[in-house]
Amino acid sequence: MIRPGTQGDAGQTLPIYIWLTGILLFAAFAFFAFAQAASARNGAQSAADAAALAAAQDARDELVDRLTAAVGVDDDWLDWLNGDHQPGGAGAGAAAQQLASENDSSLQGVQFVVKNGYPGFQADILTNYAVGRSIIPGTDGMHAKAHAVAVIQPRCDFDPAADPEKPVELDCDGEIVDIDPGDFNPDDLPDASVLFSVHLAE
Repeated sequence: MIRPGTQGDAGQTLPIYIWLTGILLFAAFAFFAFAQAASARNGAQSAADAAALAAAQDARDELVDRLTAAVGVDDDWLDWLNGDHQPGGAGAGAAAQQLASENDSSLQGVQFVVKNGYPGFQADILTNYAVGRSIIPGTDGMHAKAHAVAVIQPRCDFDPAADPEKPVELDCDGEIVDIDPGDFNPDDLPDASVLFSVHLAE
């Protein structure tokens, strides 16, 4: 025996069930779309970070080369250790482009900047891959953009009254480096990473 109203209740429940299912499916697709976009943004930022660091590291190596050439020749060679001279960065663009390519992105530009008082380089990139197709129109052809800044920070302290024509002791974050301008050998200088740190600017 069928109770009165039972079939009517079932008929009313079915549209509500279909409606709720549709909402859940839309929410799932929307979440997936946002996850795709977030993944693309993260990939873009990683590529920008790598490109900026590569540019700054290349400029740091060039800076140390110039420091090496100045010791015993120029009276202002200690200024290089203070970061008072702008790093050349002649190969910064090529270094940044290589790292951007390795992260499936294209370098849109690299430029010298000063951040937090330190010289550095800003890299702007665009991913080679798109966000992907989703329920949001236009995402299938949308590429992620990002930029990052890496700076070159001096690591060595020395007596402010040091005579640039006499032996100088450098304290590079606890590592002691002795330089005698009158009897200088380029091998006396440690690795560039000992003299200057390269890191992403906050």
